[in-house]
Amino acid sequence: QVQLVESGGGSVQAGGSLKLSCVATIISTSDTCMAWFRLPPGKDREGIASLFPGGRTADYADRMIVRFTISQGNTANTLYLEINDLKVEETARYFCAARSRYSGCPTGAPRPQDYRYWGQGTQVTVAS
Repeated sequence: QVQLVESGGGSVQAGGSLKLSCVATIISTSDTCMAWFRLPPGKDREGIASLFPGGRTADYADRMIVRFTISQGNTANTLYLEINDLKVEETARYFCAARSRYSGCPTGAPRPQDYRYWGQGTQVTVAS
């Protein structure tokens, strides 16, 4: 059973930073296309960034590229998302997602329908 477990969320003041983690069980990020999404209250799930197997190539949604950094941990089953200069409107539940690399990794801003496995998310609340 594939499991993705996110952590690192919390309450932060606007302008602050957070580093979210996602630990994958059963699968290895070296065999998997990974991505981060967020779900703001009352809005649709939004793709942030994706990471190709090996951890060296990433794609970002256009407006995420400046303050968001997706990366792979030293262990092959950990994914990170670092967010700087957080905005109040970025209050959301943040999710990591995965799919097998063997059917190809999507390029461009990640889309929810392209990913099979999802974590439960970690809540990020940004206060003014």
